[in-house]
Amino acid sequence: MPKLLTNPYTLLVLTTLFWSGNMVLGRGIRADVPPMALAFWRWAIALMLVLPLALPHFKAQWPLLKKGWKPVVTLGLLGVGCYNTFAYIALQYTGATNAVLLNSFIPIATIAISWAFLGKHLGRLEGLGVMISLCGALTIVARGDLQVLAHLNLNVGDVWMLGAVLVWAIYTVGLAWRPSGVHPMLMLAAMTSVGLLALCPAYLWEIASGRHINVHLASLASLAYVGIFPSFLGYIFYNRGVAEVGANKASLFIHLMPVFGTLLSAVFLGEIPHWYHYLGIGLIFSGIWLTMKK
Repeated sequence: MPKLLTNPYTLLVLTTLFWSGNMVLGRGIRADVPPMALAFWRWAIALMLVLPLALPHFKAQWPLLKKGWKPVVTLGLLGVGCYNTFAYIALQYTGATNAVLLNSFIPIATIAISWAFLGKHLGRLEGLGVMISLCGALTIVARGDLQVLAHLNLNVGDVWMLGAVLVWAIYTVGLAWRPSGVHPMLMLAAMTSVGLLALCPAYLWEIASGRHINVHLASLASLAYVGIFPSFLGYIFYNRGVAEVGANKASLFIHLMPVFGTLLSAVFLGEIPHWYHYLGIGLIFSGIWLTMKK
């Protein structure tokens, strides 16, 4: 692995870049790829990628994995089985603006859960950084107009997204209970297997209800992207980042998703950034700098 990719902050930035693309695709291909199919095949692809790297460690580390099966199953259900599935369902009913806005509350939820159950808290400067960064994310989502936030009404999709936020916050905090000594590839393979088993009944129900993938180049390319980048690489990078810097600081990088969403829209959709994009990006990076200053 290149030296740059050993830096946990670089890994967290890349993770949010991959996940931003995932959100864009989840909304853009909703008519061609149903949510359960998208969730199932992204993790099936990720499992095919991780298995060759995980199997060499299986025999030697199986006792450790077996001993810590409870956190493995819990993390697999939350991080693989639930979070993205909830988000994809949400994007069937709500716009990307609402989804990104609600997703921006993951750091707040993570910090609250860490404080409530682990007794961990941020210092004053770090807390200020989190709030400044959140304001930056809200500035982008609201397009610089507070009335946009005031007129955002919760619908069934937003409720699913709030569920995804809660699930991811618990997953992030729960990474602290991963079985020690288990190779990251084997851990990811185990969690992915658990999540896929949980997704199978829901995927079969979706097929039985008459919802199928419209197979064409764009849908296949989208499945390849979500399987390789947000799932395989994204989870490896995020898990490593959380292990290095802790749940509270790692979750703060979720605020970069509106930044990357803006940049991706400019590059691929030709949407020119406005003043509120630059203001929001400046606030987000200022908040992250304050939080990381120590």
